Amino acid sequence: MELKNKLESIYSLSFIELESFLINAKEPKFRATQIYKNLHNGVELQSIIGVPNNVKELLANNFYTQLPQVVEERKAKDGTIKYLLKLHDGEVIECVFLVQEYGNTVCISSQVGCKMNCAFCASGKEGFIRDLSAGEILSQVILTKKLNGSLKNIVIMGSGEPLDNYDSTIKFIKNVISPNGLNISARNISLSTVGLVEKLKRLADENLQIHLCVSLHAPNDEIRNQIIPTNKVNGINNIVEQAKNYFNKTKRRVIFEYALIDGVNSQPQHAKELAKLCRGFAVHVNLIMLNQIKGSTLKPVSMDVAKIFLTELCQNNVSATIRKSRGSDIEGACGMLKQRRGNVNDDDERREAQNF
Repeated sequence: MELKNKLESIYSLSFIELESFLINAKEPKFRATQIYKNLHNGVELQSIIGVPNNVKELLANNFYTQLPQVVEERKAKDGTIKYLLKLHDGEVIECVFLVQEYGNTVCISSQVGCKMNCAFCASGKEGFIRDLSAGEILSQVILTKKLNGSLKNIVIMGSGEPLDNYDSTIKFIKNVISPNGLNISARNISLSTVGLVEKLKRLADENLQIHLCVSLHAPNDEIRNQIIPTNKVNGINNIVEQAKNYFNKTKRRVIFEYALIDGVNSQPQHAKELAKLCRGFAVHVNLIMLNQIKGSTLKPVSMDVAKIFLTELCQNNVSATIRKSRGSDIEGACGMLKQRRGNVNDDDERREAQNF
């Protein structure tokens, strides 16, 4: 059967858009609630009870209605599960499901590949293919919840830069917090960005109450320019200023993510510089033990070095912790998700978790 590449995913629709579509098709208004709630809870369109076949056919002819296909499922020793998902056009993305004491969490992708090309991250090493639609982003959440039973938190920290795919990312967030759908609290959603200044300004004005996580990874422009190419355009001081603006408008504490890299950004003087950037607003620093990726010469620091860095931050009155790495043995940890070029053949590539 020919793939419906030209059709928008039904999961991209807001509740109001679905309602308007059905009303224009002379269908009862209540059908929107019935369909939207079921779709967002993982029920396939054709399996929704009580919806006439002619309505299902109408939707299937106008929208792409299938969730992504699980091509690979890898389970880590700590219980983390990484999924390789095949999209309707044959492209593939990765997302990660984490079982955590404060609620099950899914880490989702916003693009196929990435343009940012950060030195320590696998996501952009094979280039950028395309943006994901709002529906393709949401589908990762729906599918992982369907497969695992419960879900509390969403982190937009997989492949891609979410603010580079701004419109789809914002629409996804509004759809996933909709009371007509999954109704996940905005306060349970975290968005990670390298810091695109103009998009950060727009995000603050959205007032969505999500957690903003800025992938800072350096205390000054000299170091950041070396490891994050987009910093040459945006500049660390401008990014921090927009982080402050986000806090002032939303009253939500900002997270600075900081991967400690041996010989690059991990000395006590770097911690002192970082502490200065944290002054004047509510910020928490997540120190990350670098996950080394193939083809990179960047190496992680020892835990002793990380603890010294943490102590320096705390002594300068900065809230900080060393983040526990999850799923590194299946390349599911921070900076390890990637896009794989070429279509995936289901028969040749499908493997069960226990085979890894």
